[in-house]
Parts: sequence; C-alpha cells; structure tokens
Amino acid sequence: MKKILCMMAVLVLALSQCVYASAEGEKTTIRLGGLKGPTSMGMVKLLDDAENGLTANAYDFTMAGSADELTPLILKGELDVLAVPANLGAILYKNSEGAVQMAAVNTLGVIYIVEKGGETVQTIEDLKGKTIYSTGKGSTPEYALTYLLAQHGMDINTDVTMDWKSEPTEAVAQMATEESCVAMLPQPFVTVASGQLENLRIALDLTAEWNALDNGSQFVTAGLIIRKAFAEENPEAVKAFLEEYEASTVYVNESPADAAQLIEKYDIVKAPIAEKAIPYCNIVCITGEDMKQMVNGYFDVLFAQNPKAVGGELPGDDFFLIYE
Repeated sequence: MKKILCMMAVLVLALSQCVYASAEGEKTTIRLGGLKGPTSMGMVKLLDDAENGLTANAYDFTMAGSADELTPLILKGELDVLAVPANLGAILYKNSEGAVQMAAVNTLGVIYIVEKGGETVQTIEDLKGKTIYSTGKGSTPEYALTYLLAQHGMDINTDVTMDWKSEPTEAVAQMATEESCVAMLPQPFVTVASGQLENLRIALDLTAEWNALDNGSQFVTAGLIIRKAFAEENPEAVKAFLEEYEASTVYVNESPADAAQLIEKYDIVKAPIAEKAIPYCNIVCITGEDMKQMVNGYFDVLFAQNPKAVGGELPGDDFFLIYE
C-alpha cells in the first residue's frame, strides 16, 4: 500500500509539473524594444517580474542607444512593441502604411536646459545669443526647443547657435572643457552631468516652459508603438501587457530606491544616478482617449512648425490602439 501511495504521489507531482509547464508554455511572448533612458526605465519592474514568472506574458527585451537600431526590427516583425519618441511613431505609421499603432504615452518631458558656471539663463528669452550644446537634431529635443523659442519670438536658426552632438556623453565632455556654457540634455544624463561637472545647475525645465504656454497641448517625449498585426492577433496579451506596464511605472515612481537597483540590473544607468533622476523623468502610462487627445495636441504643434516631424501628415484615428 505504501508503494502504491508513493507512486501515486509521484504521479500527481509529475502531472502537476506538466500542467504548470503547459500553462507556462501558453504565455504569449512579447518582444519589447526600448532606448537607454527613461523609455526603458519604466519597464524594469515588469521585466523583473517576468523573470520570476509573475507576469501574464513572457517578455523578451532589447535595448539600444539609438532608435535607428530598433525601428527596422519592428518593421521587419522582429519586435512587437517599441518605446520610442512619439513623433517617430507617427513617421513609422506613415512609412509602413499604418502597420504600427500607438498603445500608450510612456514618457512626458525629460529635456532640460542646464548651465555651467553661471546663472545667466532664467527664462527662455535668456537663451538669445547663446551657444547650446545638444543632442537630438531632427527629433524631439530640436522640435521642442524650436517651438518654445518661436513662442517667445525667437528663431532657432538665427537667435541661438546650436552645436549638435551625436550623444549626451559627447555634450557633457565638451562642457567639461569650458568654464561657462549651456546645454540641452535629457534625463538621466542631466543627473550624470551633475555628478561630473562642478557648478552645473538646471536652468530651465522644458516641460514646465511648455505647460506655461497653456495652449491645450502637452510635451510628449515618447510612447509605446506596437505592430498592428500583433495587436490584432493577441488582444488579450496586449491588454495584459498594458496593465503590467502601468503597474511597473507606478512602482518605479513610488519606489525609486528599489527601482534604481533594477534599472542598474538591466544596464540602463547606475542605481545612484537612476534614483536621483527618476523624479525628473516623467515616466507615465497614459492610454485610451487621454493618450489620443494628448498626442494629437502635440502632433498639431509639431506639424505646424515642420510637417516632416510627423511623417508629412497627421496620422489618422487608426494610429491609436484604444480598447473599450
């Protein structure tokens, strides 16, 4: 009898492991892509939970320093979701004839004007005549500064001198050689620069400057772009992903010290820098009609100054993935 009971226990255990393995096997794998910065920082709790089998989906994450490294992958079907500058989503939508959609806004403004060795920049108008070191030519930083300068009666091509760098670390290295200078940098690189350069201060928060215009639009840095075919084939998995992603962003914002450890774990930025930077990164998860209204207002601004910034024309309503 003992042998029979023992054999039955082993059989039950084996069957339970098979059932568990089967359930695990049924998880949809979502291939995520993000940039080395705030667009990926909001994902870290989701990624860590996935490693521990705590998520509804399985996740395969690819991170890069430049959007140019990732956009071909989603167009070729090698990535399912991509966290990139919001306007790039509109360009991908146009170039792919509607093969991608926006599922969420995941980052609001993260761009700041910093000044080393002085306090001459207190307002947007104070930038007149300045040389500004920056990255992001042809993308969100350039479009945002162009718009803000124009709203204050200035032209980015004549009233300031832009010295464009290929990446933020190059701008920081340039600043290190000068006694006084001005730069436009995103977080968390503002925090990185603050740790490397003496007498560096945040002079202007471009999100605050944008909001002060009170014109109905908001500064949207990045969003989650998803392959339309993938969303159509896996609606429940995508809904679960958005819920898990939102929970991850809440965790990052509410537990910056713990989240910073995960941010370092995924090689985004070192934990001490991440912890200081999180409050300035505007990490969010905005979906549905709120997303649509916010992004449309932002795109209207970009289109008015440079239609190419959104692919030559404003995207249609089908650009937005909205669940009832």
